[in-house]
Order: sequence, then structure tokens, then C-alpha cells
Amino acid sequence: MERANVIKEELFELDNHFLAVYLEVKNSCLILLSEKEDRMGTLAIAVPKPKDLLGPVSSSVLVGDKNSISARTFAEYVASKKGKIALVSVYLDKVSETQAHVYFTKLIEKVLQIQAKRETEKTQT
Repeated sequence: MERANVIKEELFELDNHFLAVYLEVKNSCLILLSEKEDRMGTLAIAVPKPKDLLGPVSSSVLVGDKNSISARTFAEYVASKKGKIALVSVYLDKVSETQAHVYFTKLIEKVLQIQAKRETEKTQT
């Protein structure tokens, strides 16, 4: 039985420390995006449509409201990329949501690339 896959990444930009903790299991992904330290923030969920149905990913904010636009946007993005339920938490201390969006996007891309590489390596062995 396969266990959960965890990836931790960080990015230093403009004297700020941005962090991502990525957890993937068979049917879902969880990403914690935060500034300065690992923390839970506004949490959004996105559920992809079944492959035989057309339409956008559906999403909702579960907890919080401070960074809800980013949380929903990132959850929808990850759900569409992975084809799985995606939960994304966004916690910001001093940086604005619009400033952090670029850096969190880079972190998400980085963890998804690492995950894809791990999956490729696993299938080759």
C-alpha cells in the first residue's frame, strides 16, 4: 500500500520567506502556502469534474476569508492539474495577497514538478 507523499519547499524573495508544504494521497492533494513559517490560513477546496463531464472545477472556501481569492484560485488550479480533490491554505502575515500570488505560483509549480519527477522515477523502477 502506497503512503502519502510530502514535499516541503521554500522561496526567498524581496526579503520575505515563502513556504509550501505539499501532501498528496491517492485521491487528493493538500497544499499549505504561508509567509515566514508553516501555518494554516484560509482554506479552500476544489473538486474537478469527472472526465466525461464538461465544465469548470467547482470550489469553495471552507475556513477563513482573508486570502480567499488566492486560496480558491490555487485550489482550482491544482485540482485541474492533478485531476484530484485539492485543498489549499493561504496564510500571509505582512505581504499583500496580490504580491504573494506570484511567489506562491512559483512554489506550486515547483512542488508539482518535483511530484511529477517522483512519479516518473517510480514508474521507471
